[in-house]
Amino acid sequence: MLYIISTLIVLFLVYKVITKEKVEPKINTVEIQEHWYTILEENVLFYQQLSTEDRLHFKKRIQTFLNSVEIIAVDFVFEDLDILLVAASAIIPVFGFNNFMYPNLKTVIIYPDYFNEDLEFAAKSKNKIIGGLVGNGRFENKMILSRRALHHGFTNKTDKGNTGIHEFVHLLDKLDGNIDGIPKALLDNKNLLVWLDLVHDKMEDINNDDSDIRNYGGTSKEEFFAVACEYFFERPMLLKRKHPKLYQMLDDCFTVD
Repeated sequence: MLYIISTLIVLFLVYKVITKEKVEPKINTVEIQEHWYTILEENVLFYQQLSTEDRLHFKKRIQTFLNSVEIIAVDFVFEDLDILLVAASAIIPVFGFNNFMYPNLKTVIIYPDYFNEDLEFAAKSKNKIIGGLVGNGRFENKMILSRRALHHGFTNKTDKGNTGIHEFVHLLDKLDGNIDGIPKALLDNKNLLVWLDLVHDKMEDINNDDSDIRNYGGTSKEEFFAVACEYFFERPMLLKRKHPKLYQMLDDCFTVD
């Protein structure tokens, strides 16, 4: 009898451990703050141009993003503006995709300044030219952004560039497994060859100093795609006028008017 009771106690304790392990982890519950609307209105041109209904959808998408991705500040205390600019950078490229969230991102790490290949950002560090990167290896599912570069992308509304959008586009490029500048997840197969021919011609123009697309876009297909997307979301009408075929291809990718 004593043996049976002991056995039952052991089984009960095992059951408690198992059920405890099955408890769902806590989910973030970031709530949209009323003053965030003003911050978006003052700092995010894309948001300013949305209808009232789309603005509400944008806010909900930002809330969903912030509830699914951890944002970490390194050597500074981030403000609401920092958080909202990261979230806006994420939502702008996928605003045309209903409720899409990035399956390949868990954490965004923000450094206070530009950094180098060794991830050094101190004032005495050399070659601090990197504004953002999408990690691999130990940084898989992580993104690193320079706070200065992130802010510059939204404060300068005429330079056709935005570091935050650039890095999130790399994550979209990576949905098919590779960051290679071939957006297989965004374009149907019949348009991929057209895209590659167009990229070849546009990169050639960049490298011959015969293009207004940023020079960095001429370094590789993957960087061309991200740079072209910055242009598309920052200065869409200018891109449409100067590069109508490229504009149409990106419009097909992102389904955003």
